[in-house]
Amino acid sequence: MPLYQAKAELFRTLGHPVRVRVLELLQDGPRAVRDLLAEIDVEPSNLSQQLAVLRRAGLVSSTREGALVVYTLSTPDVADLLAAGRRILANVLTDRDGLREQLGTDSTA
Repeated sequence: MPLYQAKAELFRTLGHPVRVRVLELLQDGPRAVRDLLAEIDVEPSNLSQQLAVLRRAGLVSSTREGALVVYTLSTPDVADLLAAGRRILANVLTDRDGLREQLGTDSTA
């Protein structure tokens, strides 16, 4: 598989709000499934499906601690990727706000 296709698959994996929220929560450290459920308003079966997608993609790993299944980010690079996404969004939104201001004040636009 070419690298660009692998990257596209990674970004497709990140293309679901529940998956992004799980990754955000795991930035603070390992979490049991029950703790993730308490933070994310989804059905347990839906969370389980999304965790399986993240696991298959290699973005999270899981361990069993007694009756609990605990998830963690597979690498700190995942947190770095989320931080980069946050920075990109901040810049894009700032640029849009700047454009709106220009359009509102520039009579030649």
